[in-house]
Amino acid sequence: MPEFREKAHIMDEAAVDRALTRIAHEIIEKNRGVGDVCLVGIQRRGVPLARTLADVIERFEGTRVPVGVLDITLYRDDLSLLSEHPVLNGTDVPFVIQDKTLIMVDDVLYTGRTARAAMDALCDMGRPRRIQFAVLIDRGHRELPIRADYVGKSLPTSQSEMVSVRLPEVDGAKEVVLMERV
Repeated sequence: MPEFREKAHIMDEAAVDRALTRIAHEIIEKNRGVGDVCLVGIQRRGVPLARTLADVIERFEGTRVPVGVLDITLYRDDLSLLSEHPVLNGTDVPFVIQDKTLIMVDDVLYTGRTARAAMDALCDMGRPRRIQFAVLIDRGHRELPIRADYVGKSLPTSQSEMVSVRLPEVDGAKEVVLMERV
């Protein structure tokens, strides 16, 4: 595995909070409220982002949007390359997805393969009315025709760079850092 070092500080805690607040407002506006909206956080950092979005939406709409947790490990197209014994983090979608507007939430959109795997996993659970996609960072370099409906920040990167989203629930900090290969 290549080593990386910090190249640039992209977003501090306040910038991350502003981006999530804007995304929450866009979700409310695009869906004309949140009556049939459910958020599904993609393991790992998509989960706390989805919960934060639900908190922000509740603050403005007075309605708690259901939040599910999705582990896409077994849906990855590179599963055999990752590990002989993949680690499962668990899926918990405690609501019926039939006829709902599902918003997949993840930290970084890169090749589009995680989003494709998430859509496959969700469609195995039922038939949502629509699926939308929210990401904190869109770094480009798509390999599949996937785009996000809600983006906190577009960050053009090179293939030798990595975007590190750090969240308090996982990393003890809330920030986005651009890393470069050493």
